[in-house]
Amino acid sequence: MNIIIDAMGSDGGSKPVIEGSVRAVDELGISVTLVGPENELNNELKFIGYSGDKISVVNADYVIDGNEEPTQAIKKKDSSMRIALSLLKDGYGDAVISAGNTGALIAGATLILKRIDGVRRASLAPVMPAKDSFFLLIDAGANSECTPAFLKQFAIMGSIYMESIMGVKNPRVKLVNIGLEENKGPKLIMDTNKILKEIPIRYEGYIEAREVPLGGADVVVCDGFTGNVILKCMEGMGIAVTCMIKNIFLKNAITKLSALFVKSGFKKFKNSMDYTEYGGAPVLGVTKPVIKAHGSSNGNAIFHAILQAKRLTENKLVDTIAENIKQYGGESQKGNADE
Repeated sequence: MNIIIDAMGSDGGSKPVIEGSVRAVDELGISVTLVGPENELNNELKFIGYSGDKISVVNADYVIDGNEEPTQAIKKKDSSMRIALSLLKDGYGDAVISAGNTGALIAGATLILKRIDGVRRASLAPVMPAKDSFFLLIDAGANSECTPAFLKQFAIMGSIYMESIMGVKNPRVKLVNIGLEENKGPKLIMDTNKILKEIPIRYEGYIEAREVPLGGADVVVCDGFTGNVILKCMEGMGIAVTCMIKNIFLKNAITKLSALFVKSGFKKFKNSMDYTEYGGAPVLGVTKPVIKAHGSSNGNAIFHAILQAKRLTENKLVDTIAENIKQYGGESQKGNADE
């Protein structure tokens, strides 16, 4: 198995990507293709002492900036992201990982790899920490405007991902709304609610935003605008809560001493809020596995993104989604139309 990585998308440059890749080839028994400035990547590999044959380098002279307009940026054929996606399309690997421009990656995955037949929109689906577990948020920013048909497919794809990849048996699926009453919320939500009751997933109705981090659902379905607000709010709240707890223990000599007794518990809490343990957000609905890693990914995050890509490939997630969309949620030959 070979995982292709856009080596220059991370905020930290190539270093975290190479660190994660070296660990992955050593521990996971896979190979990695790094796409980026050839001399820089080879020098970095040499600097850390890697001399194996499981990591190859494909040259790319251009790196897409995070501020570039996505559909225009991905057209640049010499960019590391475009080359990585093209290599995947041509069969030189099994999955692509990038920590670069999110919009460009989704646009590229859609334009180059194409959507699964019947899938109306690709979606971004990160796994997020909850009170005692975790949940999948779909969509988290790929589609700011949605129809009930889009949300229906998000629910199907999210349910499959949580069961096949995360091991959650019969995952609970809920739809984000401003209340729990059947007749509450905008028309989009109420119409989607009716549709989700008709398909064979464990749909349990609405969920309010405050219940999301408390573990109220395994799959949280919403449009990309709402999902991105939830995602960013949770990321910020996680950082804020961690800092507030830390400040409590640093207040004086007595609190510093008491911190010693809860050090292991605090470390466990901090790890539970660490996005690097979840790897990245899969782009669901395209014909090959694509994972969007966090822009500030360190070596640990890249390693877990590679592990995630390996699981997606081994479990044939794309095939399972295609089968279910065809049976329950799609319209044949319309997956690549702008509906």
